[in-house]
Amino acid sequence: MKISPDDKIFEILSSAVTSTNIKAYVIGGWVRDYLLNREYPNKDIDIVVIGSGTSAAKKVAKSIDKTIKVTTFRKFGTAMFHINDYQIEFVGARKESYDRNSRKPIVEDGTLEDDQKRRDFTINAMAFSLREETYGEFIDPFNGVEDLKNRIIRTPLDPVKTFSDDPLRMLRAIRFATQLDFQIDKKTFEGIKESAARISIVSKERIVTELNKIIMCDKPSKGFMLLDKCGLLQLILPEVARLKGVEQIEGKGHKDNFLHTMAVLDNVAKRSDNLWLRWAALLHDIGKPNTKRYIPDVGWTFHGHDAVGCKMVKTIFTRLRLPLGDNMKYVSKLVALHLRPIVLSLEEITDSAVRRLLFDAGEDIDDLMILCEADITSKNEAKKKKHLKNFALVREKLKIIEEKDALRNFQPPIDGIEIIETFGIKPGKEVGIIKNSIREAILDGIIPNNHDAARELMLKLGKDLGLNAKTTP
Repeated sequence: MKISPDDKIFEILSSAVTSTNIKAYVIGGWVRDYLLNREYPNKDIDIVVIGSGTSAAKKVAKSIDKTIKVTTFRKFGTAMFHINDYQIEFVGARKESYDRNSRKPIVEDGTLEDDQKRRDFTINAMAFSLREETYGEFIDPFNGVEDLKNRIIRTPLDPVKTFSDDPLRMLRAIRFATQLDFQIDKKTFEGIKESAARISIVSKERIVTELNKIIMCDKPSKGFMLLDKCGLLQLILPEVARLKGVEQIEGKGHKDNFLHTMAVLDNVAKRSDNLWLRWAALLHDIGKPNTKRYIPDVGWTFHGHDAVGCKMVKTIFTRLRLPLGDNMKYVSKLVALHLRPIVLSLEEITDSAVRRLLFDAGEDIDDLMILCEADITSKNEAKKKKHLKNFALVREKLKIIEEKDALRNFQPPIDGIEIIETFGIKPGKEVGIIKNSIREAILDGIIPNNHDAARELMLKLGKDLGLNAKTTP
């Protein structure tokens, strides 16, 4: 079997490695994606060479164009450069051995076969030669091409050893299965289950990178179901794992909140590529286990799970070393607010309630509505249709109020400085009372959201508090 890619980049690389007498092979993701006929061309090309990867990269780059800049990573023995929108990375063929307490391998020079053995999965161990005399020759010692045809994720060597050596590969297996919609080979999956505890030696940053890739898949629930089934979810995201199961008392049971969360996550994934909105979907109900109560004649309740879940978000982000700035605040806010539009859709929609929702959600109101609509997962189609129809009314009301009152990016028409200067007072509780009263009056529709109306109310409020204005409006 031969591989004959028609992209000119490979002609350029073949000519360069041949003229510099380097034995080089394209390996890994590009070969996999080429054989899968994936819609979007892979612009990352990994090349393994016999000898030094950094030396080969410099020689090849110089042969192609002396102006090409080569970036070397001495710690990893790799080097890379860019050409024609492609990122070309070189590494020397090697064999690896591992210390049980570290993912960092002990590296020795090796053959192409050695290098293919160290690869994570058979579908990533396939290679083809770049040298002109053997150009396109396909090297597949572990029958990865058959695994591609059968849509299987399998390790080249014993899975327990593979995952014990580098436990991150367990998450990569699940990520590839989710991205490609493949199945994980039974023996390989058993190896993940047996090695799950080894994930403790992997850095949180590496774990999060794989989690984010799973979350960004077309159907992320598949990945999280696999994480749960193999025991990794309980170790990485125990708060989500705790959502599993149904408890019954007096014949009354609640829905399985884990399965519900998976449905919500998939619903959001169909509508948005926003990573953090997908995180909000994953975490929106994490407060339920802590707030679950059974009330006779009422059934199961989860009162306050939105507020409890909101506080849990920071704990999770801190533990996983996710960003603690605006992204964390965004997820926390959506978790805290995810019930508000649902409540509005079930009740008479008042202007005041809509104003307050717009004020609290701000720029994120559209994302909040996507999350809330995704949260309707009832299998009762009539009930689902009714909820979504009510949400359409909420959206319409939001649009009308926003156009009239401009509350999406609400800034008080009167600030504390103006209050202090108007009444000649020092910062104190009177300033807070006046500011809050103006805000509430705007949100309740008592006064319009403009400076003149707010100033008039400020003067009245100040008078009621015994303050004398130094100036007149």
